[in-house]
Parts: sequence; C-alpha cells; structure tokens
Amino acid sequence: MKEIKRALQMRYLAKMSLRQVAEAIHIPHTTVADYCKRFEISGCDIASFLAYDEEKIEQMLFTPSAIKQEYLPSPEISHKRPIPDVIYIHKELSRKGVTFELLWQEYKECYPEGYGITQFKEYYYRYKKKIAPSMRQMHLPGEKLFIDYSGLTMPITNQVTGEITKAQIFVAVLGASGYTFVHATPSQCVRDFITSHVHAFAFFKGAPAILVPDNLKSAIIANSALKGIVENESYGELARHYNCLIIPARPRKPKDKPKVEQGVQGIQRWLLAVLRDRVFFSVDELNLALAILLDQYNQKLMRHLGKSRLSLFEEIDAAVLQPLPQVRFIYKEFKLATVHHDYHVCLEKCYYSVPYTYLKEKVELRYSTTTLEIYHKSKLIATHPKYSRAGSVSTLKEHMPLAHQYQHEKMNPQRLLDWAMSIGEHTHRFVEKKLSNAQYPMNAYRSVIAILNLSKAYGKSDLDLALAYALGINALSYKSVISILSKKLYLHAVNNTDTEKYLFNKHHANIRGSGYYQ
Repeated sequence: MKEIKRALQMRYLAKMSLRQVAEAIHIPHTTVADYCKRFEISGCDIASFLAYDEEKIEQMLFTPSAIKQEYLPSPEISHKRPIPDVIYIHKELSRKGVTFELLWQEYKECYPEGYGITQFKEYYYRYKKKIAPSMRQMHLPGEKLFIDYSGLTMPITNQVTGEITKAQIFVAVLGASGYTFVHATPSQCVRDFITSHVHAFAFFKGAPAILVPDNLKSAIIANSALKGIVENESYGELARHYNCLIIPARPRKPKDKPKVEQGVQGIQRWLLAVLRDRVFFSVDELNLALAILLDQYNQKLMRHLGKSRLSLFEEIDAAVLQPLPQVRFIYKEFKLATVHHDYHVCLEKCYYSVPYTYLKEKVELRYSTTTLEIYHKSKLIATHPKYSRAGSVSTLKEHMPLAHQYQHEKMNPQRLLDWAMSIGEHTHRFVEKKLSNAQYPMNAYRSVIAILNLSKAYGKSDLDLALAYALGINALSYKSVISILSKKLYLHAVNNTDTEKYLFNKHHANIRGSGYYQ
C-alpha cells in the first residue's frame, strides 16, 4: 500500500508522468496507470486519500465494485490525448534492438486513444532538435533539493586526549537558485543525516517537493533494476513528515545531480579551504565558523548571471517552497515485533502493552529516545513513554480485557499455579509470590513460564529444591534461578546433605544460632 501512496503522490502532487512515476519506484507503467484509474473512480481527493490507513485504501481501490468499473473512461480526461514521453523515448532508442515501432506499440497499449505513429515520431524529433549531447537540466522553482557529502572532511580535536576525529560535511543545494546549505556532523549515520535535513529545511524556511540524495545507506538501502529503490525507513518517514518525494540519483551517474556536485566543489574552495589551518574542538564550533562563511558564499555574485544565490533564492524559490509543519521532525528508529500472549511487545528488554485484540499480530515499533509508537498496518494502536532501564513494564488499563481474560486465552494465573504444583510445593509457593509481586499478573507470565520450563532440562525435583532455596534468599528472577541450578547452590548451602531438612530448619523459631555457643 505504501507503493500505491507513493505512486499517486508523485502523479497528482508532483505532476509527474506515468513513465516518470514508474521509473522512480521501479514498477511497470501499466501498474501505475491502473492505480490512477482506480483512484479516479473512487472520487476521493488526493490529500484525504494519502491520510487513510492500508485497510481503508484496500477497500476503496480493490473492492468488487471498484474492479467492475476500473476500465471505464474518465469523463475528465477522455477528450485529451496523452503526449508521448519524449525523454523516455530518447533513452530507450539508445538501447540495442529498440525501434520507434516497438515504442509506439507500447504507447498505444497503454493509451489506445493516443497519437498515431507519425505524430508520435514528430513529438520526438521536435524534442531532439532542442537537446545537446549533454542535456542541460532545467529545474522548476522549489522543486528539487540535491543532497550529498563533501569528499573532504574537517578535523576535530579532543581537548582532553588530543585525539583527532573527522567531521563529515553535509551539503544541500536547491536546484533552481543554487542556494546552498552546509552542516557538519560527527558521522554520516542515519541520525546525523536526518538531523542535517531538519536544519536544512529550517535554513530554507520551507521544504522542496523532491529530495535527490546520493545512494548512501542512510538514505537508500538499494537502487538497482533487480531490487528497485528501497528507502531507509527513517528517511522515508522524514520525507512523509515534510511532504517530500525521494528520487535518488542513479548510482555512478554524477550528471544526475550536477547542482550539488558544483555546490560541493564551491564549498570545498570557499569554506573548507579557508578554515584549513584552524583547530576546532567540537562540531558545534565548526558549524558556527561554517555559518559565517556560508552567508558570504550565498551572497557572492555569480558572474554568468550577475546575481547572487541568495537573491535568486528570494526571487524564485522562497515563495514556492512548501511551508514547514508546526512540529519539527523527531528522529525515530523502526522495529518489527510480535504481540506476545500477555499482550505486550518487547523493545530493548522493556515491555509495552497493546490492545489485547492484537494478540500474536505483527506490529511496527517506531521509537525515539522519549516515546514509543506502535502501529498495526499503518494504524497507530498504542503510545508509551520509552524506558531505558531493562525490565521496565508499561501497561495501560485500556489495553486489558475485563478481569484480565483476553480473547482465546491460553494462559492464566490458575493454569500456571496448577503447572507449578505438578512440579512441587516449593515451586507452587515460588510462582504464587512471583505473581503477587507483579503489578499485573500477566506481566510475570513470561518469566514464570521460562522458569517452569527449566524442569525439562534439570528435572522436577532439582527445580523444586532450587526454588525453595531461591525463596529463602528472595531471589525471584530467571537469571538467579539459572545460577542456583547451574551451581547447585541448593545442595552446597550447608554441610548437611539433607537439604530439605536444612531448608525447613532454617526458619524454625527454636534454632539457637552460632552466637549461642560463644
């Protein structure tokens, strides 16, 4: 469903052709056309449609009623003939064996109402007359932001140890005006990469329609004919937050992003070279120095235009950039998890509840340093503060079923106590105490089940003795029980080999103790 949303967003918001959309997300253009027809039949506006969850989209586009009408002509576009995609034709003709006749047939299959082959060729020849061997790229105002890192880095010196690390230099250039932003970060990891984008949008006071990054892993996981374009999930979330599309440059094709290549070269000459002999003790200190030189760089007159990048930005880009959301993007990480039988999920050894109706379902965890959001099929089902101490549990009452009895219940306190009694009396008392100590009994299920399962490896009698010893020293955790069993502490606690007698007499009121004989 994410693929459908991306295709429609490119088609109806970015005004890209079907071929361009198909190339950007690596699916057949006929599939893009099919998605568009189904969307137009639904009669929904694009903004509302993109806000729907996956289940709603599936109902709208793929119900039997939608399928019956999917190939009816739209009254709004039936009178228009689609213009051939001349850029695509030019690229395909360079491939061995591809002819006009073949491309025209493919065009007619997609658009039966399209032009004949004569007019089809005419459109292409008009285009070909205007292009040079190296085609000059034209950029619409506010459309594209080109992103890359400088090959040159800047040394950062640790004042205490004298250790030198390399700061990475992030560069972002608007396509139309060439207005440039620079930001130094400790690394090129996802967190730093996204932080630089957030600062860039604040610097431009707006967001572009399209982000054109290089193919570093912080942005694009894969970009090939075999796998298609696979975005980094966190980067995709950033783009959705700022309503941007991600169309990366082709691998090893620097001509796809000449603006940022020129920008990187200019930054290296006019900023990094100027600071080459300065010693910086932090990345923040470096960014302050870069900001001063960056203002000078953007205000420099470009001889071939007679204007500065700043003045061009104010004339053509500033007014058409998308307004920024009220809330800045907060970097989040992602993880898939399965809801356990106690209707909790585990993240970094902490446990968080979800509505019990999602038992055994796959959910997506999106988390920052402060919050955790849990999604099921793109629908938000739970929000928690994120804990950092291992073993912490966050259980919301609204997620619980009545009397803690959940749908198709497979485990409950009584069943655990019966299981414990089948092992021994000490095990029964241990489980009772563990359940009573938990804020909610189901929070202890996972640990209790793991402990009771140890009877399979160590035997029931040994486990029962070990849990008796654990009760005596109030060691109720799974790790403590494992330690007692593996070291056989319950046998070596005293010289007396009658461990049961020792455990019984240990708490007897008439025991004199060692002090009596002193």
